[in-house]
Formats: sequence, C-alpha cells, structure tokens
Amino acid sequence: MGKPTGFLEYPRETAKVEAPKVRIASFQEFRTPLSREKQQEQGARCMACGVPFCQYGSMLAGMASGCPLQNLVPETNDLIYRGNWKQAYYRLTKTHCFPEFTSRVCPALCEAACSCNLNGEPVSTKENERAIIENAFEKGWVKAEPPKVRTGKKIAVVGSGPSGLAAAMQLNRRGHSVTVFERSDRIGGLLRYGIPNMKLDKKVIDRRIRLMEEEGVRFVTNTDAAADGKAAELLKEYDRILLCCGASNPRDIKVPGREAKGIYFAVDFLKSVTKSLLDSGFEDGNYITAKDKHVLVIGGGDTGNDCVGTAIRLGAKSVTQLEMMPKPPEDRAANNPWPQWPRVLKTDYGQEEAIAVFGKDPRVYQTTVKEFLAGKKGEVQKATLVHLKPQKDEKTGRMNMVPVEGSEETIKADLVLIAAGFLGAEQATADAFSVKLNARTNVDAKEGSYETSVPRIFAAGDMRRGQSLVVWAIREGRDAARAVDESLMGYTNL
Repeated sequence: MGKPTGFLEYPRETAKVEAPKVRIASFQEFRTPLSREKQQEQGARCMACGVPFCQYGSMLAGMASGCPLQNLVPETNDLIYRGNWKQAYYRLTKTHCFPEFTSRVCPALCEAACSCNLNGEPVSTKENERAIIENAFEKGWVKAEPPKVRTGKKIAVVGSGPSGLAAAMQLNRRGHSVTVFERSDRIGGLLRYGIPNMKLDKKVIDRRIRLMEEEGVRFVTNTDAAADGKAAELLKEYDRILLCCGASNPRDIKVPGREAKGIYFAVDFLKSVTKSLLDSGFEDGNYITAKDKHVLVIGGGDTGNDCVGTAIRLGAKSVTQLEMMPKPPEDRAANNPWPQWPRVLKTDYGQEEAIAVFGKDPRVYQTTVKEFLAGKKGEVQKATLVHLKPQKDEKTGRMNMVPVEGSEETIKADLVLIAAGFLGAEQATADAFSVKLNARTNVDAKEGSYETSVPRIFAAGDMRRGQSLVVWAIREGRDAARAVDESLMGYTNL
C-alpha cells in the first residue's frame, strides 16, 4: 500500500493552522487543508506494514489501539496516493458514517498506532480522511441513499448525538422507518452544543442532516422523550426504541462556596455560547460571558481545553486550568508501549492560545479547589486552591491524589467552569423507560445485543459505555443498529 519508499521521501505535513492571536478573533474553523497533490504525498507515506494496527480498533493490555471503526486505513491511504479519490470515498464509507465529523474532532487513535510512529512521525490519516470526504462533497459524490424497499418496521432513536445519528442512518438505509427525537432545539447532541464551532463548524452537521432527511429519516426537536409519559407513547407506536442520550450527568465538585453565582458546568457554558452564536451571532446576549473575567476551568480534558479556547475568544482577562493528576511525560513510558494510545503531554489549541495571549500555559497540575470565596452579592470572586500528591491506599493498593498540607493559595476567579467529566445516564431518562443502570450509572445493556432490561428497548453510545470519544459513539451506533435490525428481521445484512 502507498509508495514503498514514501515514508522515507516525504516528511509528515498537516494543514496550515492560523496563528493563535489571529484565530481567536472569531469562532470559525482555523485549519487550511493541504492541496490534493500534497495530500496524495501523505497517502504515499503509508508503509504497507504486515499488521496494520491503525485499523485494529480494540483494546491491548487495557489501552485502546487503532480506529474503533476499523476503517480500512492502508487501503484508503493507497487510493489517495494513486489519485483515486472516488474509490477512496467509497472504501472509507464502507465502515464510516461521518468522516467529516471525526476528521475534525477525533484524537486520531489510528495515527497513534501507525508503524511510522515507532521511529518517526505517523501517516496523517486523520487529514487524509478529511480530504477524502470534503473532496467527495465538492465533486457531488455524497448523495442521499434512500432505501428502495421499506420493511414496514418503525424505530424511535432517542438522542441525536453521534451514536444516534449513526444508528439512524444505518437503520433507515436498511429500509426501516426511523424517527430521531431530540430534546434540544437543534439536531446534533454533543456534536452541536458540546463542541465549539471553531473545532466543528455546525454547517458541517447541517449538511449531513439534510442528506439524512432526503433519505427518509425524520427528525423531531424540542421533544423530551423522558417527560410527560412520552416513553409509554413511543413503546406503543414503535417496534423498537434505541436510547442514545449520552452520558448527560456532569460530574460536580463538593467544596464550601459551591453555591456561589458564576459557577457553571462546562457543558452549560459551551452550549450557551454556541446557541447564541447560531441564533444571532451573539447579538441576543443570551450566553455566559467571559469578557474581562478571571476564568477558572476545573478539568484537564478535551472539554476543559474547549472552555479555555472559548473563554479567550470571549475576551477573558485570565484563564487558569486545573488538572488533578501529575503532568504527563513528553515521551512514552515503558509501561505504555506502541501501539497503545500514548499517555503523553499534549498541548491542544486552547492551551496554545492561552500561551500566546497570556504568556504561559494555563494548566496547573496536581491541584484542585478547596473552597470558593464569594462577594457580598453572592458572586464568586476567588478560589482557594490546594496542591495534591499521589499516595498509595494501603487497603486497596490504589494510588490516590491527596491534599498537601500547607499548600493552599488563593487566586482571582469570577467565572468558574466545571469540566470534570460525566457520570453516566440521567436517572430521569432511565426511570421513564424503566431500564436498569449498572454500577457505573450507565444503562445496563447486553454486550453484543445492546438490549436493555426492557424488551424492545436498546441503548448505545456514551449512555451505555460511559463518557468516551465521538468515534466510539459512532461505532456503538453502527453496532447497535445491527443488533436492532437482527431483532426485528431475524437476520441482518448491516
């Protein structure tokens, strides 16, 4: 696959990225892709390795390795190298519903498992995928594919995030009549309101939704399937129900002063900003503003980084990001070998922008909040931080992060964003559909069949497996669609 000597001849190249101080002036995407010719050179770097871990998509010693969708990575890279873009599109979409989403937001597990990564830089598979799908849209190859025959079966998909959309696409193309219910005002779930526009332009979502509507998928917004007996109605009207509501419970922190005004969950902050942007270009003022505020972001993951980038674009006076765990190493540790996902230091776009604007990395490691301090009107003004150290629990053997006595310090903080992850499915949704939750508060659905404790009700995505990546949600949606189809028809060709 690719050019046998390509990885020696061509250095890794990726899209041109606008300078931090330039891109923070707007909420637009800031990456300019390579030319088609340059992208073909990147396809040539694929090594035709005997065991392509890039497409393995499973766990190795407890760590993910390769693409969960098991995309045929060497084949698509080879087709790019040879300039056969149309065939590359067809090959990619054999396994992937939405390359336009993951090629923007995925951390690229495929690249982490690339053989070139052993002694050099990996093939730019993520950007190769983006080039494939965007070229296909430009050339008009991406068309609606309505089924020629309908089965007469009706399926309700509750939730329109990546897992719900993937399942809806697959089940509709199989010939079932699919209705997607979304409690928000727009379709997309996490893709729409959990990821900022500069990371995933919402026009990209709208483009795909229009195609799915042409194919026959019905979308219903502003409808909470867990309210007012709606769940019982759906069970009567539809042959199967697939719950794809995400891991919707944000993890809170319990410290003195938590009730102060100006403390928000990250998901609420990000949603308010994106909704106002889409509704009015911020003219309505209906968003949580960070202008001239000292912003404290609690959480070091992707959502925390998105909060950093968003706060800077809104005119924050300063941004501090707390991470409880120690700073990751810059290189792989001995117990984290290739082709596992590398647990190494990553500086994302938001942190890059903070460094450019404020002159320092916003992240403070091994630190958490001990107390919030409010003013006379009840608005948060400061936060007392405490440093942490790892300490082994003698009973369990686990390492815990414990406070370091006397390490407290107080910083200004008049906007606090909690990005500490999510706990699992919402109890109200589980109760409405009478489905059981497991010990991790995720919906208890059988591995492989995706069926819950209630007959005819299935679950997939973060709601079933817990907080994860968009690419894993798409994999779950596709697999669940297959399970739902088999339960209806007695067999499946999905």
